[in-house]
Amino acid sequence: MGRTKKVGPAGRFGPRYGTKVRKLIAEIERKQKQAYECPSCGAVKVKRLSMAIWQCRRCGTKFAGGAYAPSMLARKPVEVPGEKGRSEGMV
Repeated sequence: MGRTKKVGPAGRFGPRYGTKVRKLIAEIERKQKQAYECPSCGAVKVKRLSMAIWQCRRCGTKFAGGAYAPSMLARKPVEVPGEKGRSEGMV
């Protein structure tokens, strides 16, 4: 099956779905197929088994993580304008 240099694994879609979608899919697939560091033994042998299930191929540790990477970075909480004033007045 032919792949292109630019989109890599998303080359299987050919000209369908648009370039932006194919580039996003290629980036996600590269992330999820990459080997990651094990949190228990430290070896770079962690592979994805299924959605959010990861397993170390060295020590056998199985754990839950993110869908595309074992540890997803936590985002900053979103501040809603006016929330501080409302909560202080209600106390």
